[in-house]
Amino acid sequence: MNQEVYEKIRNNPKFHELVTKRSKFAWSLAITILSVYYTFILVIAFTPETLGASIGGGVLSVGIPIGIFIILLCFVLTGIYTNRANNEFDKLTEELKAQARAENE
Repeated sequence: MNQEVYEKIRNNPKFHELVTKRSKFAWSLAITILSVYYTFILVIAFTPETLGASIGGGVLSVGIPIGIFIILLCFVLTGIYTNRANNEFDKLTEELKAQARAENE
């Protein structure tokens, strides 16, 4: 493709819709996970006894299940992003490509 086709795609309203939706969604997921991570780190830094407390008097501390939750949350958020990318963002991309091919012919 040449520069003219790229400009047509960049000026297409669907392209702007795709970029806006994808950016907002990616930033919201990033802010979610960063908030969870930083909260976890702040709790460790300022009240380590909170996460170090024993569960039921055993050797398992409160921090272990919370750490596992954070790891699982990352997998879930990745799955959510992948699902939306495959179902919504890819459709918009295919529409853009098909429109660019039709205009180029």
